[in-house]
Amino acid sequence: MTRYIALLRGINVGGRTIKSAELSEVFRSLGYDAVKTVLASGNVVFEADGKASALRTEIERALSDTFGYDAKVHVLDTDALAAIADAYPFPAREGWHRYVVFLIGASGAPGSMDRPAELDAVARHALGLEIDPEREQLADGGPVLYWTVERGHTLDSVVGKGIGSGKGKAMTTNRNLNTLEKLLR
Repeated sequence: MTRYIALLRGINVGGRTIKSAELSEVFRSLGYDAVKTVLASGNVVFEADGKASALRTEIERALSDTFGYDAKVHVLDTDALAAIADAYPFPAREGWHRYVVFLIGASGAPGSMDRPAELDAVARHALGLEIDPEREQLADGGPVLYWTVERGHTLDSVVGKGIGSGKGKAMTTNRNLNTLEKLLR
């Protein structure tokens, strides 16, 4: 069995509320072991056999069927998540958030630019935005984008608006680096 992390997009924000106990039950019903939710923002740690891509399909279908929405989930094993967190390129700064933007379904090691065309277009769009480096920074990490932004400006920043709307919104899910570190414990 491999230890995996599922990052659900759009849970407990924007009116879509799913209780942790209900979420855990869906994962258990799929036959996964050691199921644990972390925080209330759609993070599930579990053990299962199989490839991340197949698990993702299975989880999305089960969530869609159970909760009646078009579920989007990014699944990766703990080694991949640790490598992504370890590769975070921006130093910690007082008064700034450190985020990882996951391109849902992208795989590979940090820095690998082998992304499906649709996800590559989302990444290129975000990386092409004209940002003020005094307020935010963005870097390409292959299956993820690394983003740091001044506290209080996440939603009104250029990157926040750029990835939080349009086609790319449904193809990404963001996590604070602190959350990723909790998922790895």
